[in-house]
Amino acid sequence: MQVSLRYGKGHATLTLPEHTVVLSGPEIPALPNPEAAVRDALRSPIACGPLAEIVQRKREAGIDSVVITLSDITRPVPNELLITALLEVLNANGVRDDQVTLLIATGMHRPSTDEEIEIMLGRELPKRCRVVDHRAQDLDTVTKVCDDPPVSVNTLYKDADVKIVTGLIEPHFMAGFSGGRKGVCPGLVDLETVQRFHGYDTMGDPNSVEGRLDGNPCHNIAHKVAHVVGVDFLVNVAITHDRKPAGIYCGDLDEAFLTGCRDVAGWTSARVDEPFDLVVTSAGGFPLDKNFYQTVKGMCTALPALKDDATLLMLSACDEVGEPDFIKLYDRFGPDWQAFLNHIETSGVTDKDQWEYQMQTRVLQRVGIAGLILANDGLSPDVQRQIATTPCPGDGEAVSRAQGFIDVWADVNPDGRLAVIPEGPYTMIQAAVPAGA
Repeated sequence: MQVSLRYGKGHATLTLPEHTVVLSGPEIPALPNPEAAVRDALRSPIACGPLAEIVQRKREAGIDSVVITLSDITRPVPNELLITALLEVLNANGVRDDQVTLLIATGMHRPSTDEEIEIMLGRELPKRCRVVDHRAQDLDTVTKVCDDPPVSVNTLYKDADVKIVTGLIEPHFMAGFSGGRKGVCPGLVDLETVQRFHGYDTMGDPNSVEGRLDGNPCHNIAHKVAHVVGVDFLVNVAITHDRKPAGIYCGDLDEAFLTGCRDVAGWTSARVDEPFDLVVTSAGGFPLDKNFYQTVKGMCTALPALKDDATLLMLSACDEVGEPDFIKLYDRFGPDWQAFLNHIETSGVTDKDQWEYQMQTRVLQRVGIAGLILANDGLSPDVQRQIATTPCPGDGEAVSRAQGFIDVWADVNPDGRLAVIPEGPYTMIQAAVPAGA
């Protein structure tokens, strides 16, 4: 059979044995008229009054500033669709464009480039409104809002008269689902708060996984912080496999988010009755496979499908490892992930970006470095080894090498169980519960 996987800005087509199991959710229905759907959702939100009423109520005390948050380039959010509709409501209720700041909730990610801002917002929106990146490590741009535990948040957001959070609801490998409260934490908070959100104990908790909110410490920390900081109105979206809007969830921070999570869980879940010997997947394509940091998500998503000592073949078009602090971890520990785990467990300090390497070690504990095969052309083989992966062997480009690896593996393991996850981290793999568990 031929299967197409998201890879870079296109797809990689692989030929797989006919007994391969394809792990994907059901077809996601696209909204027939996304523009009308957003306007309807703004007029009839979930568990709160319409945005227009909220703005009118705020105007009684005077509105000087409105902040609309948006995800950075690593999330395929239809920002133009959402923010254009939001501005229509704001303008119709007396708020001028020059009173609105579009605040990119970068969390600990690097600032956006001009090219990325145009990709995220198009050409017109940056001309209409001020666009600002959150910079978590710039203490002059954050203000403390809580002492126990200490929480600081972007000052522009804190001081805004109307706070609107936008985002994408999708499975998230540590927080259960993205979207909702994550637009504030980690999106708009300081390094110290992110360090708690992504601390060793939080990342090591077995409940910090995709699809789980109850008992998930990562979700609980973000939820608490978002409520301390405050959100006036939430606008979240779910998308199809072709990145078209499938659902618009506006209204109350919690209720609108949970409604979207229920839909997304139904659309993205794939059941595994028995684990596999080889799983082939991708990092989800652009923009998620821009760097290795984000590629880790696709690895972790595959975990419920992997036997102990299985092989995971990961296709990613990334041409950079990540930000400097992430790179420093590999410079220091390289592929010695056991030494890295020992360090973060005993140091008492949460280094920036250590959480992503810690999540990668979940996969390494299952399959080892020899079983984590990376098909990639953007990073040199030496770098791929340094980041605790095994470069996919063979000649030619990454996709050709991946095909060759599958062919050889299938010849050597004719009875081996093989699965493919075409959508990578956008699919939520659900393993069957063992009898008696």
